[in-house]
Amino acid sequence: MKEQVQSEIKILSDKLDALNHKEAGLLASGDSEKLGELLHEKDKLTAEIERLRTVRSEKLSKEAQQLKKLPFNRPITKKEQANMGALKKSVRGLIVVHPTTALGREMGLKEMTGFAKSEF
Repeated sequence: MKEQVQSEIKILSDKLDALNHKEAGLLASGDSEKLGELLHEKDKLTAEIERLRTVRSEKLSKEAQQLKKLPFNRPITKKEQANMGALKKSVRGLIVVHPTTALGREMGLKEMTGFAKSEF
């Protein structure tokens, strides 16, 4: 779902960018009727992009809340990061969040952090 919303935002942004390029040509030609249609279309695309971004952020917020509800969390050490496979096998249900991902930025993480139901 997340990828679908992201790809839809990308497609709409590309369409909006194309309309912005057309606008300059229409302004130069002085065709006010086509310019009005173009501006109306731009408004619709902008509103839809904003709606999709809100949906995406709500989804991220739900995921962040679920992770914060997990009873155990701590930063992952460099040694554990080097052998992530063994760590994930030893801790069932471990979810690792990197600070540069959208979720990590939203949660305000400064370092790679693991979340789990059991202590690790």
